[in-house]
Amino acid sequence: MVCARGVDEATEELAHGGFDVILTDVKMPEKDGFVLLRTIRESDVHRDTPVIMVTGLGEERLKALALDLGADDLLSKPVGPEDLLARIHSALRLKKTQDKLKESNATLETRVAERTVQLERSRLEIVWRLAKVGELRDGYTGNHIVRVGNYARLIAESLGLPRSSVEMLFLTAPLHDIGKIGIPDAILTKPGPLTSAERVVMQGHCAIGAQILLEDPAGMKSFLEWQGRDDIRSLLFGTDNQFLATAASTAMTHHERWDGVGYPTGLAGDDIPLDGRITGLADVFDAICSERYYKPAVPEEEARAIVIAESGKHFDPAVVDAFEKMFREVHEVRVQFRDEVHAMVCEPGTPDRERH
Repeated sequence: MVCARGVDEATEELAHGGFDVILTDVKMPEKDGFVLLRTIRESDVHRDTPVIMVTGLGEERLKALALDLGADDLLSKPVGPEDLLARIHSALRLKKTQDKLKESNATLETRVAERTVQLERSRLEIVWRLAKVGELRDGYTGNHIVRVGNYARLIAESLGLPRSSVEMLFLTAPLHDIGKIGIPDAILTKPGPLTSAERVVMQGHCAIGAQILLEDPAGMKSFLEWQGRDDIRSLLFGTDNQFLATAASTAMTHHERWDGVGYPTGLAGDDIPLDGRITGLADVFDAICSERYYKPAVPEEEARAIVIAESGKHFDPAVVDAFEKMFREVHEVRVQFRDEVHAMVCEPGTPDRERH
């Protein structure tokens, strides 16, 4: 127990540590108990500490004022020892209950935070595993999707996009080719040029990818009913499914061209979503630099020159400029995530930039 002879002395004592109950008179020299009460309720440490006030003034308005300011009890003098002890014991029980509640809330907050981290990790793992499905389906096991995601991030940062938009693009760009899971092996891994009919089938991977990312799987409804949840997707991708919408947009539009002669819908200029314009350039650059069944690798600087030459034709000029500003970092990504040397049977000739 600590005793203080005035408000200032009491304030100093409160600064030194926590208390379970505070007992104060209303009328004191210089400053009254209401000043102390206001100080207590404004304190991060003591705002919830029970406060019992005593007064000999006997005015009803004082009780109302004390309660309004946050006092837990107001006793009128004279106060008998038994009554005072009973009120203090009651306040101590209240403090004990508050402390247990705070402890329970802190434990709950910790568990929620841990669960949030687990869900975030699950979301990231699902993203990269889904992206890998499309790449493995293409018969290629390199780091193409990792590089494309990083190129897209660098371009988005160079364009000055908000952090949230950069993160969204970093995660969705690697899913651009998920639709290749629906393309026959004979077309995906064909060493030579595709026929016109095969090219049409190949181009269908954009719509397939968007469909995979947007349409609810048939089994989801029964799972949600069993779980009693409205939308299991929201646990992984957000309540508005913005992640899936962006990923689907990227999958659908990454082969559109600035001049309007791309596919699948022939969008042009700013009608092409920015995520598609950025991912499209990142994908083409990396595909040109990489060895595939249907073409040899092209040196990095030559691939860079091809991209620059296509500014205003295949690519958005602003996106090309952003790519150029970050090219040193782009090169570093290629070095960090370079592919292992492996043998492929490649057809000589001009790279097929619409095959990637």
